[in-house]
Amino acid sequence: MTRAIAVIVARIIFSFIFFMAAGFKFADIGATSTYIASAGFPMAGFLAWVAAFFEMALALALITGVFFTEASLLAGTYVVFLAFAFHGPSRWTDNQAELGFFIDHFSFLAGLLFAAVHGPEKWAIRRSLVRL
Repeated sequence: MTRAIAVIVARIIFSFIFFMAAGFKFADIGATSTYIASAGFPMAGFLAWVAAFFEMALALALITGVFFTEASLLAGTYVVFLAFAFHGPSRWTDNQAELGFFIDHFSFLAGLLFAAVHGPEKWAIRRSLVRL
């Protein structure tokens, strides 16, 4: 029972992070678009909407357990992409805090990989294409 409680708490935390990130994007999609453009990406407005809906989908998958392994792996890939795209080595010289942000993404990746391997435990809607 302790394991199941720990896993559901972790799922709540993971989903809350993605719900919060999506919420901030939806609340000011213009600022998100500007930030994406500042990293040199084309079609920043479109990418801002894609990111917001993608984060919402990840949050829903992580909290419900539907396609949990796939969502965990996609989320892990996404956070590594974000680490390099928005907090990578080119930004460290101007702001050393960016190195901390970069490293934090890998802590998040570790948790997501652990989740992908161990699954959503109890209290989940289990649908999956992949079994690790």
